[in-house]
Amino acid sequence: MRSWKLLGIVAVAVIVGLVLASCAGGEETTTTEGETTTSGETTSTEALGSTSVMGVWGESELEAFRTVASGWEQSTGGTMEFEGTRDLSAILRARVSGGNPPDLAILPNPALLQEFAAAGALQPLDGVLDMEQLAQDYGQTWIDLATVDGQLYGVFVRASTKSTVWYNPKEFSANNWSVPTTWDEMIALSDTIVAAGKNPWSIAIESGAATGWPASDWLQEIVLHESGGDVYDMWVNHEIPWTDPAIKSAFERFGKVALTEGYVPGGAQAIIATNFQNGTYLPFETPPKAYMDFLGSFAQGFISTQFPDLVPVEDYDFFALPAIDPMYAGAATGGADVLVMFKNTATSASLTKYLATAQAWESWATAGGYTTPNKSLDPSLYPDELVAKAAQQLTDSPVFRFDADDLMPSEVQQAEWTGLVSYLQGTDLDQVLQQIESIAVDAYAK
Repeated sequence: MRSWKLLGIVAVAVIVGLVLASCAGGEETTTTEGETTTSGETTSTEALGSTSVMGVWGESELEAFRTVASGWEQSTGGTMEFEGTRDLSAILRARVSGGNPPDLAILPNPALLQEFAAAGALQPLDGVLDMEQLAQDYGQTWIDLATVDGQLYGVFVRASTKSTVWYNPKEFSANNWSVPTTWDEMIALSDTIVAAGKNPWSIAIESGAATGWPASDWLQEIVLHESGGDVYDMWVNHEIPWTDPAIKSAFERFGKVALTEGYVPGGAQAIIATNFQNGTYLPFETPPKAYMDFLGSFAQGFISTQFPDLVPVEDYDFFALPAIDPMYAGAATGGADVLVMFKNTATSASLTKYLATAQAWESWATAGGYTTPNKSLDPSLYPDELVAKAAQQLTDSPVFRFDADDLMPSEVQQAEWTGLVSYLQGTDLDQVLQQIESIAVDAYAK
């Protein structure tokens, strides 16, 4: 992955443990504050101090995270102070450049990790975590995502998959439709549904100023399933142009679904005008207005809230977006939060070790709204089978890639969204791709 514009080397703050001497029974004894084990528990008689964690989590997420951290606080005597901000990247850059970063941060993507690691601002975790245990808990793809120049700088504590196609199992059964396992089978099923006088797909990409991003999820998934992880990485890093045949092919495959007459109720105009959340409802209305909707695992929250009487798996379910090239079967895209360390202190190291374990997150997994790529988390803790199945995509995927446009410069991200809307409106594809490429050339040169 490409590193972003370097920020400069940041001084590392080192906290030295206090050595306290006292006399007891005529013998001098000493204790060292903050000696920790791999479980994150202190082995000294002295309680740990306070450590700061910066992140973007809002009220409900923060409440769940505080419950997670309370297990560490109770077992070690340390305290966690969370600093929340919606402008995390800008605040962190300012704090780092000013020599006053937080002890730890939970970053919303690995691009920021790479930026700060390249600037010398992060502390490597190879000497903090048990690397053998980490290799047992995480697939290599997750370790690679947090590694820069051969050193580990982060651990992914929360993730979500975007490789999910939502559907109504009862409608599939009633119509004798089989869940497709290949892209060609999915297109054949779509044609069968159209032939029956119905619309197979709900596609909705309206999202205010971010209109178009749900279409970019289609695009990145197709690139990965058709061309593989290496091409995906070159695309993200602008090592191939947007006019490359692999990217053009991905646009065309998306267009096959979005622009084929009868596939989407209301056609392209409705795709652009319909809010992405409302689009998840169509397969589950009575009668259904569509039968499949491609959106990330977070769509379960929309569906269950709108239709509280529906039973997961029985009334609504998802299947993985099928592979185009069998070589890339099981590949997945998604998003994730990664824990990084700016200051290696006894307390921050202890909390990092604790948060790297699956057991630390059991309370949040049970409460819902949480999935992890950590293979050691007991899947029975998830609130239902669908959540567990989404988590399985994260743990079992042979190839996982982070959401592509979130790794690109913001100008390119916006150009992609705008370009996808233009493509749906009928603008010539070559013109769309050239326009995005011209913006990318400038953006990546900065």
